[in-house]
Amino acid sequence: MTSPTPSLPNLTRDWHACSADDTLKILGSDADRGLNAAEVEARSRHYGPNELRETIKRTRWEIFLDQFSNIMLLMLIAVAIVAGILDFLALQSGSLQSGIPFKDTAAILVIVILNGILGYVQEVRAEAALAALKKMASSRVRVVRDGEAREIDAPELVPGDILLVEAGVQLAADGQLLEASNLQIRESALTGESEAANKHATTPLAPDTPLGDRVNMVFSGTEVVQGRGKIIITGTGMATELGKIAEMIQGVENEKTPLQKRMTQLGNVLVTGSLILVALVIAIGILRAGNWSPLRELVEISLSMAVAVVPEGLPAVITVTLALGTQRMVRRNALIRKLPAVETLGSVNTICSDKTGTLTQNKMIVREVETLGGSVSVKGEGYEPVGDFCQEGEAIATQDRPELQALLVAAVLCNDSLLRYEENEWHILGDPTEGSLLALAGKAGLEQESLKSRFQRVAELPFSSERKRMSVICLDNEYGESYSLFSKGSPEMLLGRCQEYQLGNETEILTPDRRHAILNANNQMAARGLRVLGFAYKVIDELPHPKAEEDPEQEMIWLGLTGAIDAPRPEVSLAVQHSKEAGIRPIMITGDHPLTARAIAKELGIADENTLTLTGQELEKLSQQDLELEVERASVYARVSPEHKLRIVRALQARNCFVAMTGDGVNDAPALKQADIGIAMGITGTDVSKEASDMVLLDDNFATIVAATEEGRVVYTNIRRFIKYILGSNVGEVITIASAPILGLSGVPLTPLQILWMNLVTDGLPALALAVEPASPDVMKQPPHNPNESIFARGLGSYIVRIGIIFSIFSITLMLIAYHESLATDNPESWKTMVFTTLCLAQMGHAIAARSFSRLTIEMNWFGNPSLLWAVLVTTALQLAIVYVPFLRDFFGTQVLTAKQLGICLGFSSLMFVWVEMEKLFVRSFLQGRRKI
Repeated sequence: MTSPTPSLPNLTRDWHACSADDTLKILGSDADRGLNAAEVEARSRHYGPNELRETIKRTRWEIFLDQFSNIMLLMLIAVAIVAGILDFLALQSGSLQSGIPFKDTAAILVIVILNGILGYVQEVRAEAALAALKKMASSRVRVVRDGEAREIDAPELVPGDILLVEAGVQLAADGQLLEASNLQIRESALTGESEAANKHATTPLAPDTPLGDRVNMVFSGTEVVQGRGKIIITGTGMATELGKIAEMIQGVENEKTPLQKRMTQLGNVLVTGSLILVALVIAIGILRAGNWSPLRELVEISLSMAVAVVPEGLPAVITVTLALGTQRMVRRNALIRKLPAVETLGSVNTICSDKTGTLTQNKMIVREVETLGGSVSVKGEGYEPVGDFCQEGEAIATQDRPELQALLVAAVLCNDSLLRYEENEWHILGDPTEGSLLALAGKAGLEQESLKSRFQRVAELPFSSERKRMSVICLDNEYGESYSLFSKGSPEMLLGRCQEYQLGNETEILTPDRRHAILNANNQMAARGLRVLGFAYKVIDELPHPKAEEDPEQEMIWLGLTGAIDAPRPEVSLAVQHSKEAGIRPIMITGDHPLTARAIAKELGIADENTLTLTGQELEKLSQQDLELEVERASVYARVSPEHKLRIVRALQARNCFVAMTGDGVNDAPALKQADIGIAMGITGTDVSKEASDMVLLDDNFATIVAATEEGRVVYTNIRRFIKYILGSNVGEVITIASAPILGLSGVPLTPLQILWMNLVTDGLPALALAVEPASPDVMKQPPHNPNESIFARGLGSYIVRIGIIFSIFSITLMLIAYHESLATDNPESWKTMVFTTLCLAQMGHAIAARSFSRLTIEMNWFGNPSLLWAVLVTTALQLAIVYVPFLRDFFGTQVLTAKQLGICLGFSSLMFVWVEMEKLFVRSFLQGRRKI
């Protein structure tokens, strides 16, 4: 009988710390009969379906409308409306000067809409992390209800259900094991551990047992790879570990990137400055006239100023620049999912990296072999069966060490994996640790196929979590009816079953001192982060009967120990060094054992003897404030859970660290989303981690992160380069336009349409070319730029103002000369076209000079950036076409210039290039003078 349903319990408790009987009692279930229909219905109403819930998000329409909340776009919209009203009034009164009404309004609105679409396309990149998480749930499951086994849909599972699982089943809820038979579950997506976890129903565990060590629990989204089990469901939907991750993903707020913050700041400064200047121009104009008669002309000037101050082409230039950056990064094996992440990488000063597969090769490699004949180190990379055995620094032949040769034979025969050469690389089919043993034997010239053809396996005693060893019995075909038992497993367990040890060709009795020496060697190898296996063998006269009471794994001969480790990638050590030189701090965060993590970190240069290592259990005891203090000292974190990773990232961010976080599992998704740059693994990463990330490593390599960071710095430097170029001219345009009424000139020197042309074409094309300027050699020798620095920091603001003023001085001087000269000609409006042409052509010289902040143009490779040369030539030709091609001239409202007028424009425009080059010479001589002092 099913026990009466108690008041339904809260599911948030440490189920792993409860006995199976207590769990059954708390959940009111029965191990044999399960729940009845009434209980299932009541629980389904109370707990809801076994599904992950999504929070309400903005609709696509809301996202699109939000794009127009940008202050610069709002000002442009206002300008378009006012321009439209003025054209309408002029049309009504018959005083419209332009042949095409509303062309300024139409042009401005087109630019506004295009900018809005650009922003929308970037932002609408799907937040699909939760959708990918949902896909991990199994669709059909087998449960016991009313004493019968039946299949149901996974969403119908309720707490208290009895779930039956076997190999190949994907778990759809969390639960506690009631029965387990040789059960292994792959939990890598949840815990980060690459090997399948052995599970069994045990006595209660300690409440603070890490997730990866809860051997009596199973979790939603994981997969059974071996064995079978009976489980009582303890958590469904959002009450599962997967649900907690989903909740954490939803709880992470989307922060603006540094570039987005800087663009907001830039817009606020430009619009505020523009409005102040507009107010001053209108006030001065009315005061000079003494009446309101020039108001319309002043409003038209103000409209031109408002358009001039907004760099309409900047969003497009930045988007193209970031897109070009993504292409360069893909060539370096970094795939950018979110465009702003390209520039954001340049601000990274802390990289939190997972160990397995990113810092390491995700290939187990035997580094040490320990026999009673001495310690042997093993050289070689990956699974390639090529390498050397060394003792005290000198290469040795394994054939000269019979006990070592016997150990290698045992490693091959007591093995279920295969070593294969495919696609120009050695691969393992099977368990990575067993694969490392095959590669080890291969380095000694022992081939798996030849050994297995001689030694035919006739019986097997499989590995289990209780036995902690595996043994095989082989028939030696060379010596007829001779049987050998080879065993491998836990050194402590195996040593207890040995009576002798082999040294050379002889066997001797295992004395207590010898046993102590073996265990001491085992402990030392484990302390170095190695995964240690023991090996033994015995010769038997006849094949034991399967039901024989006598245990054949007794009185064996001890051979030795092997120590394997997931070896570091060869290129990562140099990448760690480069990152430190660039002011970037590498940190290891892993689910692996602390000793292993620390050993790898020390080998790579991430940690030293004084570096603090924190475990998940230690993190649990720290408050967030205490953790924020500890993150300054800790560079290695081991045995961590998803919540821990999230806390670590937040603690680092609280200490003003700009964090890049790597991850491949479901458990990494919240931390990836919280980090300033989330980096997922392209090869081993889950869909959930990829969808939560900003960047995907196509080769799962830490060195690629450092390379991507370099590209990020180059992109940010180029963005600053073209911002100073674009805004310098914008400031000059605004001052030039504003000066016209103040100087008493009649008419507006530049129309909104002409200003749009300058900002989009004559500024935009060279700006795009500046965006592909090659990196400077010392880009990774400098510390990362502060993500909170102003867009105007490090002299950029003063440069923009200074160049804008100089630009306007040249333009105003030209404007006065042109104005008075045009009055004496048949074309009194030609002065406006001269001002327009001079401003456009001056920007070409400015672009060439802006390639470097310090080096003169003649000192640089003229063909180092061929795109810029093409941009200058094309833009100059387009500007001349506007002046001399009739239909373009009519549309843009320009006048034909004489050869003399064009010569004057060219002369004044070249002054901008000369000025910027002279500035570089002055700064250089000033700095040299300071050094001498």
